Amino acid sequence: MPSTDQTGDRDLLEHVLLPVANEDDALATAEALEPYRPARVTALHVVEKGGGVPDKTPVEQSEELAAESYAAVRSVFPDADEHTAYDRDVVSAIFEAADAVDASAIAYRSRGGNRLMQFLSGDLTVKLVTGSDRPVIALPHGPSDE
Repeated sequence: MPSTDQTGDRDLLEHVLLPVANEDDALATAEALEPYRPARVTALHVVEKGGGVPDKTPVEQSEELAAESYAAVRSVFPDADEHTAYDRDVVSAIFEAADAVDASAIAYRSRGGNRLMQFLSGDLTVKLVTGSDRPVIALPHGPSDE
């Protein structure tokens, strides 16, 4: 029985946007999504821009990181699409990318961290889950992630 979004018009796993941070995260996230067999996957890498200050990493290095991340996703989902976003606000970039690729859902793995790290980062997970206009799927961590 297919899962549908809140409107009931669309299969939840019809087109999943998969935000990834780096090669290891991309592989772990894709492997966590794989058992759910989405029909289509678009991997998203957000290059964080500095907004008036120097970028965290040079653009070329960030684009190389994105390419490595996409390759890791394609090792699990060979037909995965890719989408690179450039933004200061990662969550906003995820929402904009979901609109741009017409994703049916956003799937992610929490990157964890202690409460202080979550506070300092603005707790991106809370923003992602509470601010989305489409379903957000929190993928489980496997035994090797603990």
